[in-house]
Amino acid sequence: MQQVDPRRLIPRTDRLLALPAVAAARPRLSETVLLALVRDVQDRARRGELPPGEVEDAVTTAVQARAATRLQPVLNATGVVVHTNLGRAPLGPAAVDAVLAASGYVDVELDLATGVRSRRGAGLRAALLAACPAAEDALAVNNGAAALVLATTALAAGREVVISRGELVEIGAGFRLPDLIASTGARLREVGTTNRTHLHDYADAIGPDTGCILKVHPSNFRVEGFTAGAPLADLAALAAERGVPLVADIGSGLLAPDPALPDEPDAATTLAASADLVTASGDKLLGGPQAGLLLGRADLVTRLSRHPLARAVRADKLTLAALEATVTAGEAPVTRYRHADPARLRERAERLAGALGAPVVQHDGRVGGGGAPGVPLPSWAVRLDEAVALPLRTGRPAVLPRVHDGACLLDLRCIPEADDGRLLAAVQAALATLPDASSATSTPSSPSA
Repeated sequence: MQQVDPRRLIPRTDRLLALPAVAAARPRLSETVLLALVRDVQDRARRGELPPGEVEDAVTTAVQARAATRLQPVLNATGVVVHTNLGRAPLGPAAVDAVLAASGYVDVELDLATGVRSRRGAGLRAALLAACPAAEDALAVNNGAAALVLATTALAAGREVVISRGELVEIGAGFRLPDLIASTGARLREVGTTNRTHLHDYADAIGPDTGCILKVHPSNFRVEGFTAGAPLADLAALAAERGVPLVADIGSGLLAPDPALPDEPDAATTLAASADLVTASGDKLLGGPQAGLLLGRADLVTRLSRHPLARAVRADKLTLAALEATVTAGEAPVTRYRHADPARLRERAERLAGALGAPVVQHDGRVGGGGAPGVPLPSWAVRLDEAVALPLRTGRPAVLPRVHDGACLLDLRCIPEADDGRLLAAVQAALATLPDASSATSTPSSPSA
């Protein structure tokens, strides 16, 4: 008797597409995506990896597991508050609500009272000016680099940007400030040396071809020892005397001073020192979505907003809504995490460690995102074996620990207390995948990591 090829028992495509789970997924997944999932399961069955009788269940599982986006929520157990690889600042509840509200039709460029077109992002502008009264006007673009590019393009395209050699930084992922400015059509006029730049260096360089002076906060590195730099107030006085705009890129996005980060510049203090224009990021210490901020003299902000490049780098309605909510709502998650009480962090770590039978060690977190380099955020971490890191990262929910010196460290600074239970369950599930789970939690305690 001739045997039937098992592949002939694989359910037909139309039958699989008619499964209840597939029908339920249609509001969030397109027919193209659903068809690809079905065919992938069928191909597995044709290769003999899956019995034909399990195809329907496999399709159901695949469809239910497939989200509309490949991005996955992650529990950040690294102790790094502004983690670039995790999307920098997590949005607070008010910002999340604002994004949902702005996902439909909104009056982003419309005056509802008159029915005529209005200034884009008027609500955000008002919020920024209320939070930073030293600014005469404000403009938001799509990221911090765009803010700096717009400023140098509008003020110095075809002319010179005077900048200290010690501030020609690389801002991450290989993007270098000199290349960024050169792309605007401006020419760099480097002054001083890597470690010492004086006011007279700037004075000697300013001439008829100067478009602006640029002062850049070094952000993710520090220069120590035999160093010198021109005080911002002195530089502002020189710029005013010569009739040249002074642009200060403060990087991190603080609007007001933070006593815990005394060396981190903020917009209010920088403008009070008479800088003409401040550029900054909105998704770092400000705690909002990816955005670039421009704050300062009304005539300069107006000039920038009317430049053709402003259209190319403008922020979308979701960013405007989330950023306005972040500014008006008060303490953002990054602020709360940055100022977390070490004693409370220790209590939470010890509770997690007790449930796992693991030790707790001292651990220093970081601001991250280029902010406050070298400034430790004292904390505590649960120490596990390094082998736990992979199943933690690939679990559901995904957990990102810090892997250091052969250990997997879990710092709860950036994990909401409401998620402590989820973290415990995720760690237990990760440990269960290891051949010898007991050894993964019995690593001897070590000095501060």
